[in-house]
Amino acid sequence: MSPDIPAPASSKLAVVGAGSVGTAIAYAALIRGSARQVAIYDINAAKVEAEVADLAHGTQYTPRSRIMGGADIEYVAGASIVIITAGARQDPGQTRMDLAAVNAGILRDLMPKLVEQAPKACFVLVTNPCDVLTVVAQKVSGLPTNQVFSTGTMLDTARLRWAIAEKAKVSQSNVHANIVGEHGDTEFPIWSAATIAQIPIREWTNPRGQHVFTDNVLDEVAENTVNAAYSIIAGKGATNYAIGLTGARLTEAVLEHQRMILPLSSVLTDYRGVSGVALSVPSMVSKKGIQRVFEVPMDDGEQQLFRESADHVGAICRSLGY
Repeated sequence: MSPDIPAPASSKLAVVGAGSVGTAIAYAALIRGSARQVAIYDINAAKVEAEVADLAHGTQYTPRSRIMGGADIEYVAGASIVIITAGARQDPGQTRMDLAAVNAGILRDLMPKLVEQAPKACFVLVTNPCDVLTVVAQKVSGLPTNQVFSTGTMLDTARLRWAIAEKAKVSQSNVHANIVGEHGDTEFPIWSAATIAQIPIREWTNPRGQHVFTDNVLDEVAENTVNAAYSIIAGKGATNYAIGLTGARLTEAVLEHQRMILPLSSVLTDYRGVSGVALSVPSMVSKKGIQRVFEVPMDDGEQQLFRESADHVGAICRSLGY
């Protein structure tokens, strides 16, 4: 949303968790004007009140948005979209799946309380492992699968497109490529369908006519994308700015009913033979949540990677009883 275009009059974003990710989402939403109201809820009253005050003091210089929040869960009431960032954060050397048991326990207690406050909201999981927690949240809440989803590989796809644009020396808007599957170690790009300005990525050449994206280069780009969060966490302790912008952009797509197609993670039903597991695939999102998922073309190798990703996430879900 352009800063000079006001958000829908009744729009409200509630962010659960006042840590580095939750506050980054709130900050990005404020400066972009993503929602008319932005609320932050956290059980740590001193922390959340300080974060809200700090953000509020700058609202003279933002579009017409109101920031509020505190340790009372009623700040979530009436939200159209609830983004959940609360939970144990990923430490250096720790995988997203290492967090599964502790964060699933937190979510089992939290989700019914949130639904009570905003029963018609879209619930978006950012807390990791977000695919596993999407399954937990949907099962615990009893909400339809379109209403509970995660940012999934939306950020990973942005990382991938940035890396491709840098190597191709073009604008990111010319890059069309997606990361699908788990938001984690088994995610993968669909290279068979990736293009730069409608040119298949493997056919892209530099000004000297040399192919830029050899198999080795594609493998390197994919590996760097998968490991991007680990390297950032090792250097600064957390990833927050890019996911903040991701959350704000997704908020706009939902609140403005944009019918935008994004790689989001929701509980799938017979998607290439996968059911009951949440994985990221291109999905149309609107004010009703996930409106439609698309079975994008994959070659045989990519279909195998998708099944392996589903098996990996499914095994974690089963170990937690889901």
